[in-house]
This record gives sequence, C-alpha cells and structure tokens, in this order.
Amino acid sequence: MLYVIGLGLGDEKDITLRGLEAIKKCTKVYIEAYTSLLSFGLVPDGLSTLEKLYGKPVIVADREFVEEKSDVMLLEAQSSDVAFLVVGDPFGATTHSDLVVRAKKLGVNVKVVHNASVMNAIGVCGLQLYRYGETVSIPFFTESWRPYSFYEKIQWNRTQGLHTLCLLDIRVKEPSLESLCRGKKVYEPPRFMTINTAIEQLLEVEQNNQKSVYDEDTICVGLARIGSEDQMIVSGTMKELLEVDFGSPLHCLVIVGETHPLEEEMLEFYALQKCKENEGK
Repeated sequence: MLYVIGLGLGDEKDITLRGLEAIKKCTKVYIEAYTSLLSFGLVPDGLSTLEKLYGKPVIVADREFVEEKSDVMLLEAQSSDVAFLVVGDPFGATTHSDLVVRAKKLGVNVKVVHNASVMNAIGVCGLQLYRYGETVSIPFFTESWRPYSFYEKIQWNRTQGLHTLCLLDIRVKEPSLESLCRGKKVYEPPRFMTINTAIEQLLEVEQNNQKSVYDEDTICVGLARIGSEDQMIVSGTMKELLEVDFGSPLHCLVIVGETHPLEEEMLEFYALQKCKENEGK
C-alpha cells in the first residue's frame, strides 16, 4: 500500500491523527521536498523533529527522485506499506496525480490522507474562497527568461471581478545552467521568492504590456508563513506592500478583485496602517 499523506502547512504538529497512524505502520517513509517546505526544510533540526514524532527515519525525496527514480518506492509499496509525505494537501496547489497513476499501473493500492493546503488556508485573509479565479504561479525572472503567461490569467480573473492567488517560486536543489551545460550537476543555493520580488515582476510585466490589468495602486494581500504561529498578513496597495518586510518564507500574494462589504471589513483588520498600530502596542 502507498499512503500519500498531507502534512498541513505549519510544523510537524499539523499532521492528522489518521495520517500519523498510517505513518506508524509503514516500513518506509519518504517526504517530498521540492514543491513546498515545512519547517523541517528551513531549520537545521527540522527533519529530526519529524523522525522523533514518527519514531522512524524519514527519507527526503527531491525532484530528481520523484520524477525519475520513484519506481523504487512504488516497487517497495507492492509488498509493504510505504508513506509518501507531502506538505499541505497531496492534491492541493501541487498535485501528485502522476505518482498515483504510476502506482496504480503497477498494481499498487493507494490511500490518500488529506490536510490543509494554501488553496483553502488562504481564506484566513477574509476574501471568500468562491470569489477566486484561476491560481497563478510567479517564477523567478532571469536575464534571458522572463515568462509572463500568468498576466493573461490575472487579466481574465480581474475582468470577472475575481481575486487571484499568486503562488511564488521556490527553487530547491535546482541544478545551475552552467553545470548542466558541462554535464555535471551542481546545485544552486535554495531560493524563495518574496512578496516584494513578486510585485516588482508583476509591475514590470504590466509596464511592458500596457493593458491596465493592475498598477501600483491595486489592492493586494501579502501572506507569509500561512498556518504557522508567526504567520503574517498585510493588505495594501502594491506600492505599499513593496516596502513591507514579510520576513522568512514561504510567501504568497493575492491580487484583490471586486469585494463584498464583509470582505472589505476583514481586509481592514490587515490594512498596513492597522498592522503598524498593532506593532506599536
């Protein structure tokens, strides 16, 4: 049996009882570590904290393992119980449908244990979930690669009056272009896009396209470390949020569409000025 288990968003305590029970009866436990991160990926003793809770070793599955070598794990799951842990929900922002399909083709039984994901936890900012349009991803720009396919999706959402959740780039164990050209992988240091960088790139794309989809006065909500004890939520214009220090990862951004009065009331709680007043208390 292959158990695909969501871990939630904060720390090791966010796992469900059902998920923990499944892990404890598995002979091997893998944790996916490239599409998102829990505290284990950001602090030195994070992985050992998980192992202490589970009472067994946890094998880190990077992008290369999941995409190219996961058959090893699936073959193990043919004859024993194996857990594959995913930050958030297994079918949340990043789905693991491909892994499930490969497992089923090998005759492996699959059981999914769900948990909280950014896709529903984003509701904490007060914007109603059914008022969101298509979610977009904002990748890091490079000198030679500045994609903006997200721009048209944001445009469509805004013409419908819908909010847009922007998931920001995470670069973990990514080989450098130079090393790939040389045929020997050398990995770049981990990088996590900040809300500030995302807004800078969004404004650059608007400047280049000139379709008035949004501008520096567009209201947005910046969210950092959703689900953690120190989560941070600030609403304001793009220009205002550019000046906010949101602290450590992970960050995401919501571009606000048309709002209901109740949504506006909630956003007021997170307005930049209100946050500054609270800090002063």
